[in-house]
Amino acid sequence: MMADPGLSKAAIRAEAERLFAAFLAAGAVSVEADILLPAETLLDLYGEDIRARAYVTADPMAGEMMLRPDFTVPVVQAHMAGGAEPARYAYLGEVFRRQDHLDGRAREYMQVGYEVFDRAAPAADAEVFALFAGLLGDLPLRPATGDIGILMAAVRGLSTTDRRKAALLRHIWRPRRFRALLDRFAGRAAVPPARAALLARLAADTPEALVAAAGPLVGLRSAADIAARAAALIEDAEVPSLAAPEAALLYDLLSLEAPATAALAHLRGIAPLLPAIGPAIETFAARLAALQARGIDTDTLPFEASHGRTTLEYYDGFVFSFLAADPALPPVASGGRYDALTAVLGQGRSIPAVGGILRPGLVARLRGAQC
Repeated sequence: MMADPGLSKAAIRAEAERLFAAFLAAGAVSVEADILLPAETLLDLYGEDIRARAYVTADPMAGEMMLRPDFTVPVVQAHMAGGAEPARYAYLGEVFRRQDHLDGRAREYMQVGYEVFDRAAPAADAEVFALFAGLLGDLPLRPATGDIGILMAAVRGLSTTDRRKAALLRHIWRPRRFRALLDRFAGRAAVPPARAALLARLAADTPEALVAAAGPLVGLRSAADIAARAAALIEDAEVPSLAAPEAALLYDLLSLEAPATAALAHLRGIAPLLPAIGPAIETFAARLAALQARGIDTDTLPFEASHGRTTLEYYDGFVFSFLAADPALPPVASGGRYDALTAVLGQGRSIPAVGGILRPGLVARLRGAQC
C-alpha cells in the first residue's frame, strides 16, 4: 500500500472491521494466524516475489521463522489439519513485506480476507467474486479476471518433452521468462551465443570429461549433478521445435483479452485444435453461469487469459483483481483459486479452495476521496 499521511490507523482499522463484519455476515467463521510463522515449511509455497520480500529471522528453538507475509497459506494449513467441509473463514490483521526501494510502499499493512473450501468449485468462485464486487460496488474500480488453469492445461497438452513442459509451467508466473522459453521452444528465437558455445563444447566431448577438465568444484552441486545437467542440455537441443499450429494457439491464448462471454466463445472455437484445454474451458463456462446467477454481467466482465501471472504462485485456476484508476496503486482487492495448495498442505487430502483479500487502507482512501 502506498503511504498516505492523511489516513489515520483508526480510519483504516474502522474500514477493516466493516469489511470483516460483512464476511462474517456472509457465513464465514473468524480465524486468526500467528504473526511469526515457520519459514522453512511455507516460504517455497509463496513464489519468488514474496520469498524475496519476506522478513526472515532465526529462532534458537524453532529454527528459521518469518513475519506473516500473507494469511492464505496458514489458514489453509490450519483447515487441512482438521477443518470440516464445506468451510468459510474470514480474517483481519497485518501482513509484512520487505521493500527494496524508498518509493512509499508500506512494509506493514492491513489485510481483510475471505476463504472458501467447497467442492462446488465454480459456484464458490462466483460467490467470492460477487461478494467482493458487492462490497466495492460504490468505488470507481475496474474488475479484472483470468484463469491460470486454462494456460496450465494448454502447456500440459503440448506435443513436446516433459522437461520443456515443466520449464514452461515453472515460469508461468514470470511472463517475460515464459515468453522467452516459448519463443525458443517454438524456434522463433536464436540460441544465445553463450548457450550455443556451451552446446558446441558439449557436443565435442562427454559431460563427465568437461566437468573433470574444469578443475575443483565450487558450490553445493556435485560433479554428477553438473554432468546430468549438461546431458539434459544436449538432449533438449535435439528436441524438435513446437509444431507451428500448437505454438500459434499458445501465443493466441497468451494475448486473449475480451469480455468473459466473448472469451468463452473464442476458447471454444480453438479447443478442437488444442483438446487439452477442453475441461478447463467447461469449468470456465460453469463459472460464468454461476456469476450470471449472482447478477454479474459476464457480457461486460473483463477477462484476460494472462491475468494473475505476476501474483502468488499458488493460484492454479480462477483469478481476479479490482483495480483503481491510478496505476501506481496495487490492487484494492485480489484473489483466486488454489486447489493444488490444499493438496500440498493436506498430507494426502485435498479440497477445492478459493479466496481473496482486500486492502482496507486503499478502500478507506478511495472512499475518503469521494467525500
